[in-house]
Amino acid sequence: MAGLYLHIPFCKQACHYCNFHFSTSLRQKPAMVRAILNELEWRKDYLNNQKLSSIYFGGGTPSLLNEVELEVIFEKIYSLFQVESNAEITLEANPDDLTLEKLQSLKQTPVNRLSIGIQSFAEADLQFMNRAHDAAEARLCIENALNAGFENLTVDLIYGSPTTSDAQWIENIQTVTNYNIPHISCYALTVEEKTALHHFVKTGKAPAIDEEQAARQFEILMQILKSNGYEHYEISNFAKPGWYARHNSNYWSGEHYLGIGPSAHSYDGVSRQWNVANNTAYIGKLGNWAIFLPSLNGLFEKEVLTPAQLYNEYVMTALRTMWGAQLFKIQDFGVEFESHFLKTVKPFVAKNWVIRRNDVFTLSDQGKLLADFIASELFMDIPET
Repeated sequence: MAGLYLHIPFCKQACHYCNFHFSTSLRQKPAMVRAILNELEWRKDYLNNQKLSSIYFGGGTPSLLNEVELEVIFEKIYSLFQVESNAEITLEANPDDLTLEKLQSLKQTPVNRLSIGIQSFAEADLQFMNRAHDAAEARLCIENALNAGFENLTVDLIYGSPTTSDAQWIENIQTVTNYNIPHISCYALTVEEKTALHHFVKTGKAPAIDEEQAARQFEILMQILKSNGYEHYEISNFAKPGWYARHNSNYWSGEHYLGIGPSAHSYDGVSRQWNVANNTAYIGKLGNWAIFLPSLNGLFEKEVLTPAQLYNEYVMTALRTMWGAQLFKIQDFGVEFESHFLKTVKPFVAKNWVIRRNDVFTLSDQGKLLADFIASELFMDIPET
């Protein structure tokens, strides 16, 4: 099984915390769609005829694509790739885009799953983050999606904002569970360089992130969702049994995937590559690809992964999931890696931050608060070249 990711690099406005690649100008959207079609054609053999079990439109804001644009992209995908009959086909969407008319239009496409960037149901939070929707639209879009027949929904929430009290955070979680949304993704607010939030914090216009608040709200999150029947199947992701995100699960389990669009990443099991994060450059490289293939030089960068890098990625991603890091898979990297892992994980098992059941290692709830630190301590050093 393999995955296909398409990066749609346009947004109505810039969220203060976001460091993903996007443009707030839609002027290049028609040219971008043509370039994406060309890249799909050019890279049709990357996955070696593996069937697609998932297709994911991310961004940016893919819900800015109209029905015609989605139709031509799907036509190209289905003409070039084998797509499983029950493939998960996800489109990220902003609440302000999900009118009943838009949802009815989406129902005419192969899209069968919506990822809705709610972030919060509180006006103060949404204004602080500079989201394009308001609190009323946050609720209305979910009701519209359910009424339009979209059962497979996932909602994004953000915790740790200086505007989000514990009481508001509890209300945000309970609002989603009251709608019986089958999948929830929750992320701590982080201050990324080159974002408006980074500038505000640096200049004193916004307070620094309170790490204790974020940790406390993460613990609240785990407790409430567990009591409501959600499985904490990945650090940031919770799902009712059987509703795991197939696309993201492919990432975490090491399946191959092809990334299309500016800044998109691809992985084939031995190497990773990423496209140029510039709309004009991307469009320029792919505008005449069929006539002048050398123009594609500079479209992407590529890195062949060493055994140590592959091991480190496995440890990092596997430990984030409820399925954990499995010793037999670590043994596949060689005796040296197995010995290193067992030695470095031992103190975390002793502290009950990592739980060992037979030869499977998972994070405890306390360990989940320290996931990045624990993984980094288990990494194998990579020699400098």
